[in-house]
Amino acid sequence: MLAPEKNWWRPMGRLEKTWLTMALAWCIFLTIMMPLWYYMGKQNVPTETYRTTAQKYAATVNEFVTKYQVGEENLGGVPIPVVAPPAGSDVYIRASAWQWFPILQLEKGQEYRLHLSSMDYNHGFSLQPVNINLQVLPGYEYVATITPTSSGDFTIVCNEYCFVGHHTMVGKIIVK
Repeated sequence: MLAPEKNWWRPMGRLEKTWLTMALAWCIFLTIMMPLWYYMGKQNVPTETYRTTAQKYAATVNEFVTKYQVGEENLGGVPIPVVAPPAGSDVYIRASAWQWFPILQLEKGQEYRLHLSSMDYNHGFSLQPVNINLQVLPGYEYVATITPTSSGDFTIVCNEYCFVGHHTMVGKIIVK
């Protein structure tokens, strides 16, 4: 067996030193920017998370719908209640195999506490076209404080593959 030469490596040349220096500087820059962007970027939705059960959360959503329902809309051929809670209140959306329930009707410029939970699989809450993305997990109630800033109809899309009917999982938030 042959042993490697005493100096089996070659010392770095000027070009290699330059590239390593640039890579190190970029790593340091990105490391500094992560916490700065978190605190100064205003891109993160303030959140709270609680443990829950599917039964408990479903009962809360059903009570919410019964209390504030103002109508009904068909989404994908399925009648879904439209709920108009008072400004500043807690609002609830339930994710379940392959539906967001109910449709929310909110007021522009008013703050709400949006509660989300899943009854079955991991789901992704993606509010389009404003690009708010949240992970919705079974057994957890996710609470985000939101203030709608523009009127219109906003689509909720599941962006986490949740089995066969995933492509049909669409919901809606109406802002007046």
